[in-house]
This record gives sequence, structure tokens and C-alpha cells, in this order.
Amino acid sequence: MPKVKANNITMNYEQQGTGEPLILIPYLTADHACYAFQVAEYAKHFTCISLDLRGTGETDKPEGAYTTELLADDVAAFMQALRISKAHVSGLSLGAAIGMWLAAKYPQTVTSLSLHSGWPKTDPFLRTIVEGLQVMAKAMGSVPEMVILALFPWCLTPELYAAKPDYIQSLADFVRSRPAQTVPSFMQQSNAVIAHDAEAQLSRIKAPTLITFGRHDIATSTRFADRMKEKISNSELLICEGCAHAPIYENVTDFNDKTLQFLKCHAG
Repeated sequence: MPKVKANNITMNYEQQGTGEPLILIPYLTADHACYAFQVAEYAKHFTCISLDLRGTGETDKPEGAYTTELLADDVAAFMQALRISKAHVSGLSLGAAIGMWLAAKYPQTVTSLSLHSGWPKTDPFLRTIVEGLQVMAKAMGSVPEMVILALFPWCLTPELYAAKPDYIQSLADFVRSRPAQTVPSFMQQSNAVIAHDAEAQLSRIKAPTLITFGRHDIATSTRFADRMKEKISNSELLICEGCAHAPIYENVTDFNDKTLQFLKCHAG
């Protein structure tokens, strides 16, 4: 896997496909491989660059406090190190939170912005969810097992569990197959989620922006939709029917088709 030095850390990434660059920013606990189902389609039209954030995968795991702004600084430095002056940027959950900061702070680097299951500022409900995940991770001593038992139910619908138990098992197997995030790194990264506040940054985002939410998402529900749509001037809203927090796994074909349509519309 290629690596590059950026913002005083070594960052790991994977690149596939040809076309305009598309940066894919992972969610909480995940490494670059989390977008495998999207890259399979996106790479037919774009050069997909999926990265490992600090504290995950094979990227460095320095001590100290992490913030969504710092993680966005990492992505900006990563792009500069790879001599990518401008790219489409996409992220889910924590990846969307980072994308907000990136597009607001480094507007010249973002061709289009895709914010999936994002939120502008952590509220008491979301804070409680993440604090619960922290307790579970520390108690279990394993981030992958916490993800499967505690995070999955927030991300996937009860209907998917009932209809496709083998698929749920395959997702669990996939999580276990990836480089495990350590509990200390998870605490740093999840504290960035708890502290996330990009509310005042949204109006600075000028790139064409796609905002998506799962209809049945509880964690980052459509309670955030109007605020994001109103404050990001050049934005459109898409609700993913039959999905919770992770449409990237729940309704893959429909999600890929609709998000690709947006990306291709804003490609040069």
C-alpha cells in the first residue's frame, strides 16, 4: 500500500480507477477499505483515493487530542503531498464531519462535496451514543467487537438483520479482517466526534454539495437536514429510503447510482 508524509504523520492510502480525483474519507473506527462497495463503481469514472485517517489502519497513531478540524488539516496536507490541487470529496458520518471542515477551510481544494449521514454540531443525543460506544470499547478491550455488537445496530435497520443475516455476518467478518483500531486510538477519534462543531463553518462551503441521510437513521437523523441545507448555499438533499446510518451497505446499488449521478454532474 502506498504511503505519504503529510502534516507530520505518515498516511496510508489506496488508489483505484481513472478520471478526476475523488477523495473518500472513512467513518469512525474504519480504514480506507470501508468504501469497497462504492469504489467498485466510482472507479469506473473517477480516480478513487481512499485514505486511512490518523489513528486508523496503517496511518500513524500519534498521541494527543484529535479534532475534526485537525483530521481535515491532515486530508488537506495529504492532497498537497500527492500534488492534488482539487478533488471531489466524499465522506460518511465522521468522514462527512471532516469533509465539512475541509471544504470550509480549504475551499479551493474541493470540486464537489458529498456529505453522507453527517451532522453540523454534536448534540446531547449523539454525544450519549458515542459515550456509550466508548464504555463498550473499553469494557470489551476490542474495537472491532464493539463495532459489531454496539455500532452496527445504529447503522443498519432491523429489517436488514431479519432479511439478510448472512450479509450481516459477512459485514462482521469484514470488520474483523481489517487492521484493528486500538482502544486508545478509538478514544481519541471518538472524542473528535463528541467535540465536533462545524456549525459556523457551513456558510463558508461554496462547493456543490450533496447531503444525504438514511430515512431511518436515529444517530444522525434528518433532524440535522434543514440546518445543513439552509447554511450550505449550493446544496441538495437526498433521503435514502429504507436505510439507517449506513446506506453504503444497506442499499448499495441505489446509493451508488444516486451519488454517482451527483458526482458525474459536477465533473469537468
